Amino acid sequence: MTTIVPTKYWHRLDDGRIQCDLCPRFCKLHEGQQGLCFVRARQGDRIVLTTYGRSSGFCVDPIEKKPLNHFFPGTSVLSFGTAGCNLSCRFCQNWDISKSREVDTLADEALPETIARAAEQLGCRSVAFTYNDPVIFHEYAIDVAQACRARGVKSVAVTAGYVCEEPRAEFYRHMDAANVDLKGFSERFYKQICAGSLQPVLDTLIYLKHHTHVWFEITTLLIPGENDSDQELEALTQWVVERLGPDVPIHFTAFHPDWKMLDRPPTPAATLAKARRIAIKNGLRYAYTGNVHDEDGGSTYCYRCGHRLIGRDWYELTTWNLTVEAACQFCAAPCAGVFDAQPGSWGARRVPVRLKDAVERAERRPADRNAGREPDHAGA
Repeated sequence: MTTIVPTKYWHRLDDGRIQCDLCPRFCKLHEGQQGLCFVRARQGDRIVLTTYGRSSGFCVDPIEKKPLNHFFPGTSVLSFGTAGCNLSCRFCQNWDISKSREVDTLADEALPETIARAAEQLGCRSVAFTYNDPVIFHEYAIDVAQACRARGVKSVAVTAGYVCEEPRAEFYRHMDAANVDLKGFSERFYKQICAGSLQPVLDTLIYLKHHTHVWFEITTLLIPGENDSDQELEALTQWVVERLGPDVPIHFTAFHPDWKMLDRPPTPAATLAKARRIAIKNGLRYAYTGNVHDEDGGSTYCYRCGHRLIGRDWYELTTWNLTVEAACQFCAAPCAGVFDAQPGSWGARRVPVRLKDAVERAERRPADRNAGREPDHAGA
C-alpha cells in the first residue's frame, strides 16, 4: 500500500487552490488533484507525497553508469527510482517509469533504513536516486540519504536539476554527489522539447559549485538537429568553464529514438567526438562520450601531461595511474574528484536485487562493510 506523507513546500492561493513550491512548474491544485509529476497531490487541504517508501525496482550498477567518472571509480551503487517526473521530455529514455500514472509500477516496498542496510550488505559504496528525478520524491530521498549516511554509504542524485531555491538547499545538504542532466543550452529546447525552462537548471549548477561540497558531473544527451550544433556546444561548454570552472566533468551521450521522438536518428559517434573536442578546446579538463563504445572518449586524461589516468572500456576500468593523493603518477597534477586510495573492482555487472533478500542475508550473517575501508581523497 502506498504511503502518504505531508510536505512543506506549498502555499494557499486566494482563489482556494494550493500551489506546490517544490519546482518551477508551480502546479496549482484543487482538492484531489495531482501535480504534473503525478506523485505530489492535494489531499486534505495540503500537498502530500503519495509514493513514500515505494520503488520501481532496485539494481546494483557500476557508478560509471550514472554516469559519474570521478566519484569512487570502479565501485558499485544501489540504484532505484519511484514513478513520475516534473519534466515532459519528448525523448525520455525511462518514460515507462517517469511518465507512469500507475502506482502498480512501484513494485517494491522500501523504507529508508531497509535501503541503507541492503546497500551495506551488498557492499555498495553508494545509493543512487535515478530512473526518475529524486526532486519529486524529495522527502523520501532525504530520509534515505540520512539513513545511508549513518551507515557510511554515500548518496547520489541523478537529476535534471529542475527545483526551487529553498528545497534545493535542503535536498543537497544530504547528498554526496550528483549528475545533473543539462538537456540543452537554449530556452527554445527546454520549452518545446522538455516543457520546462533552462535558467532553473543553470541556477542549480551554480548553486552546487559555489554553495555546496557536493561532487557533481554534467550529462548532455545530444539529439541530431535539436541541441547538437557547433554554436550551441560552444556556448554550453564556454558557460561551464566560465561559471563552474574547468574541473567539472561533462558527458556527451548518444540519443536513441524513444517515446515521442521516434522520428529522429541515433546520434552519430562523430557528433559526440566533436562535442568532446569543443569542450576540451574551450578549457574543460574532463570531457567524455557515452552510450557508444569509445575507449578514448570514456577515459580520463591528465590535463597537464596528457597521460591516461583512468582507462575505461565501457564500464570496465582498464588503467589506474592515480596516486593515493588523487594525482597523476607522471607529473603530480591533481585530478579533480572523490577517490578511494585504490579503485573498486565491480566492473560492468548489472544485478537486479530484492531488498528483502539482501536484508535477510544481513540478519543471518551480519558484517561491517566499512571495516578496513581506505579514507576518501578529494582531488583539488
